[in-house]
Parts: sequence; structure tokens; C-alpha cells
Amino acid sequence: MAIGIAAVAVGVLLFLAPMHVQTVALVTGVGFVLVGIATALIPNLAGSVPVHARALGGVLVVLGGAMVVWPRAGAPGLAFLIGAALIVHGVVALWQVVRGGGVDQRITAALTAVASITVGVVAFAWPVLTLVLFRFGVAAWFVFFGLQLLFTALARRRHRHRWVRTIAATSALAIAVLLAYGSVRLLSGVPLPEPGPFYTAPANVPREPGKLLRSEALDEGVPDGARGWRILYTTTHPDGSPAISSGTILAPENSSDEPFPLLTVAHGTTGIAPKCAPSLSATPFDDGAGTALQEMVTQHGWVAVTSDYIGLGTQGTHPYLVGEAEARNVLDASRAALQFDEISTTTDTVIWGHSQGGQAALWTGQIAGSYVPEFHVKGVAAFAPAADLFGLAEADKSEVGGKTISAYIANTWNNLYPRLQLSEHLTPGSKHGVEKIRTLCFNGKDALPAILRGSEIPNQVFPDQLLNGEFGTLLKNQTPTGPFPSPVLVAQGLADPLVKPELQQNWINARCAAGEPIDYRTFPGLSHMSLVAADSPLTPQIVQWTLDRWTGAAPTPTCNAG
Repeated sequence: MAIGIAAVAVGVLLFLAPMHVQTVALVTGVGFVLVGIATALIPNLAGSVPVHARALGGVLVVLGGAMVVWPRAGAPGLAFLIGAALIVHGVVALWQVVRGGGVDQRITAALTAVASITVGVVAFAWPVLTLVLFRFGVAAWFVFFGLQLLFTALARRRHRHRWVRTIAATSALAIAVLLAYGSVRLLSGVPLPEPGPFYTAPANVPREPGKLLRSEALDEGVPDGARGWRILYTTTHPDGSPAISSGTILAPENSSDEPFPLLTVAHGTTGIAPKCAPSLSATPFDDGAGTALQEMVTQHGWVAVTSDYIGLGTQGTHPYLVGEAEARNVLDASRAALQFDEISTTTDTVIWGHSQGGQAALWTGQIAGSYVPEFHVKGVAAFAPAADLFGLAEADKSEVGGKTISAYIANTWNNLYPRLQLSEHLTPGSKHGVEKIRTLCFNGKDALPAILRGSEIPNQVFPDQLLNGEFGTLLKNQTPTGPFPSPVLVAQGLADPLVKPELQQNWINARCAAGEPIDYRTFPGLSHMSLVAADSPLTPQIVQWTLDRWTGAAPTPTCNAG
């Protein structure tokens, strides 16, 4: 009973307590030591401990002890130990079925074997999730093993029917099967609509960028008090050759005799496949600072224009985190909006962007004067921007989010920069996961499968020698350095696990040293997404800062503060 209670406690601890990977490994190891002791020492209903049970108990104690003394072995190694322990337990249980015994004992052993082997196989398949998210499956196994011991002890003491153990084993099997089924469903992703005829290039496409090709009204995801459209327009590939892109326009519901103020928006990471376009989403205006954007349109009478970027919606390779190419896509969308008959906008504009879009927004401000001299940029606001791409590639290379982003880079840059042959220079074991992530989006319900696939990649995606070569130089070249034509606001959550606050601070320091008057605002406790959430303290600040740029209020740089 004591060991049963302890096993249940280990399972509950894995379920409820926040833990780092090493702590998960330590607690899991303790759990397997307990299971091993129970298996080796506790007699069966016949009152004896079979030799094979003692051997199994010893193996489990050794494997559990290895996890306890070797918690920093890395997720793949620890997942191997967990999977091996569970599969060994299942195989020995199968041996009990073959050796015979009472009907209830054989059924119990068979159910336990299938449950243990199923969870063990899942542990091998999802090495990182076994220790981070999928620890819940191992936790459930510990809980049911402990309950099985408790039921057995109670059955002995009170002479209850021996089928109680079978009931517990059946419950454990049900949990294991649900675990495996859920794994398959999560990894397969969520079906998303593929681009339809609207996104196909017409027969004759102007070579000049920024030309509106077609538009259609949106009937889904448009906030109250607004009208929305998707647009198709011309732009350029990273090499400067002609291309087409799609995007969206969000305008106030009521028309105006005067041109609407223009908000130029660069969206954050949604994926790299055509189906990942925000204009295809059921919530096309929720990306990034969506609440603030909708307020600017419905309450303050602005028009927001957002590019999908090449390759999202339209065909072609998405220029993922290629700063100048993204900026041209963004600016050409605003150019195209000037030709849209339904509304009239100014050529004065404020630029916004979050995450990938934050980097794109900074680049948009940087090249606007030379690329679209007809526009006047009155301000640039970047929220958790991926400003130091090389630094992020180095800092996030072993983390799940970083691996997912690296997979997107590997898939797109392999086409954009074929001389690098990135697909041939990934770390061992990474290629399969990188290819699987290519078709998964990073928005809506499809974001979780993308992250889970990232967790399957056992090591960093790019080897250090690749980061130290031409590829690393290209990453560094994506850092926006200015000069910027107008006031710049950068906002950063200090609990951001993806865009590291210390890297953002280094970029800010460098820009301040170069004489750029940056207004840098930090938010303790906010993460990458909560920074731009509806209830974030940044949301009203974004709105007011943007209105101040329009009225010509004095900027508030913080470079010399403190």
C-alpha cells in the first residue's frame, strides 16, 4: 500500500507541478525505482515472487536510477530510458500471460502489457514531449500502477474479488490507447482551407509592383463596425523578380468624404504553406495586436492593410524572415490599397508588426523612403520583433519553439538560397521533423501540431558550423539597423521565451548608440503572445502612440532614460 500511494503521488506530481525537463526526469526516475521495488518484492496472489518478476524489478530500478543520476542526459536519451522501462515491463507482463495462472491474472497481465508497451512506443516517438508535455501520459501510467497495487492490497486484506486488479488494468489500457490516439490526431494537424481560384495569378500580370489585381469581400471574421476584403496584388521576390501576393483590407463600416488614415500592418509567423495565409483564416484580423488594430479601425476611423506575404495564399516560396523582401510585400499591399475603389486612404501611414511582423515592420520603415517615396511614414511600432535573427537562432536553437522556427527557415531558405544546400547540412535526425513541419501552420488550432512536431526534432536544427558560415552571415544581414524615417516604438515582454529580452535589449542598445531615438517599453511577466493580448497594458498604449504620431505629438525616446 505504501508503494502504491507513493506511485500515485509521483503521477500526481508529474500532472500538477511545473517542472523543467531535468526535474521531470528526476521524478520519473524515482517513480520507476518504486515500480521496480514493487515488482521485485511484492508477492502475487499465490503468495510468491516469480524469478522473472525479480529480474524485471531489477531492470526497472536500474533504468529509474539512471534517470535520477543522469537527469541532464538530454530529452532523447531520457525518453529512451522511459520507453525502454515501459516496454520491458510490458514484455514481462506478456510472459506472465504465456506462463499461465488464473483467468483474471492472465487478463490483467495482458491488459497491463498492452498499456505499458503502448505508452513506451509513444515515449520513443515523442522524445521531448515525453519529458515536457507528454509527461502526463507517463504520469497516468504511474497513477494506475499505484492504484493497481492499492486495489491488490485491499483485495487481500478484505478478501475482495481478484477481478479488481483486472478493472484497474483495463483503466490503464484505456488511458494508454487514448494517449496514443491523441498523439496521432495532434501530430496530423488541423485541416485548413486551401487557396481557391482567387489566389491564382491572372493571365496578364503587370511587372510593376504594387498593382491591384482583384479583390473580394470577406464575410467571416470581420469585426462589428467594419468592412473587410481580401486583395491580390503585384510585388517582388527576394531577388527582385515580379511576383504576386495576397492580403487584406479592414475599413470602417461607414464611408467618409476624406481619405482614411492608413495603418500598414506586417503579420507575425503563421507558417510557410499557402494555406497558412491570414486572409484564408476564419479570424483574419486577430493576428498580433488584433484588438488594438480593430479599435483603430472601428473607433478611430483608420484603414488597416495587411500583406499575407508571397507564398502564403499565393504560390511561390515564402520569404520567411527575409527582412527586405517582407518589407516590399508589405509596402506593395499599401500601394495596391490606393487603387481600391471602395475606400480612399492617405499616403501618410504608421507601420505595425509583431514577432516576424515586428522585424518586417522595422525593415518596412527602413526601406520605405527609397522603395515607396510617395508614402510618408509617420511612425513604426514593433512588438517583440525578431530583430536579431542570428542571436535568436543561437539562443533558441535547442528549444521547441526555436526548432519549429528553424524548420520554417530551413524549408524556405533552402529554396531562396540554393547555394547553401541547407537540407543537406541539418543536424542528424532533424530532416524528417523539418519536412513534417513544412505543411503545418503556426496559427489557430494548427499551431499545436507544429510545436509538437518541433518537439520531435531531437537536436538543434542547424549545426554550429553552419551558423558560423555563410548561413550565419545571411541571418545577421536580416537585422534592421536603420536609419528609420520616423519615431520607433519597440515593446518587449520580459517573460518572452522565444524572443529573448536580453537579445532585444542588446539590439536596442546598439540602435541607441547609433543615434536612433527608440522608444523602448518593457512589460514584466508578459510572454510573446500575452504582450499583444486584448488585456495587455500595451494595447491602449499602442493605440495612443499611433494617434500621437498622426497628430504630430512629440515622440518619447528612452535611449537616454536612466
